[in-house]
Amino acid sequence: MKVKICGITDVDTGVAAVEYGADALGFVFAESKRKVSPEKAKEVVSHLPVEVIKVGVFVNETRDEIERIAAIVGLTHIQLHGDETAFFSETISLPIIKAISFNSNEALALYNQFPCEYLLLDGPKGKYRGGNGKAFDWMDVNTSLIKGGEIILAGGLDVDNVETAIKTISPFMVDVSSGVETNGVKDVKKIKAFIEKAKGVI
Repeated sequence: MKVKICGITDVDTGVAAVEYGADALGFVFAESKRKVSPEKAKEVVSHLPVEVIKVGVFVNETRDEIERIAAIVGLTHIQLHGDETAFFSETISLPIIKAISFNSNEALALYNQFPCEYLLLDGPKGKYRGGNGKAFDWMDVNTSLIKGGEIILAGGLDVDNVETAIKTISPFMVDVSSGVETNGVKDVKKIKAFIEKAKGVI
């Protein structure tokens, strides 16, 4: 099972997450308590192995700004977490992760042909588009609606429920942010425990 740790804001946490086995790190460039500057994200990326997936999270940003930040930081993937259209997705030069808040299979089916490498299923929207720490009922998801089954599962995951989530959805990757934090700050002990639990699921 692949694991993405999202909302990385400093070098030490990013390096530790990768050392513990994270396959991908997420950097938030939208309004969020985890928002990071392109310069700081670039610093983190400069300390990471080349094979680690570096994801930039954007919400309703312009194409030019996305491309500008991607070039500065050295991103490998773009996560669109807003109301971006299929056409907009196709204009981005890097592989796309399209994030949606799951609310029904009817809505999910509309994204079957969305031009993206992965579809990220998140919990309900809160103050921000993601990272709200709210789960949804995984049993409700009809995974056959997603082409190729390339699902990244997010939304309220933590060390206590990630095993159940994986066994229910069988995603390509699990994505965690608030579930590995203590008092709103990334906790490397929680990151380590989460990664070990997720990768230990058979």
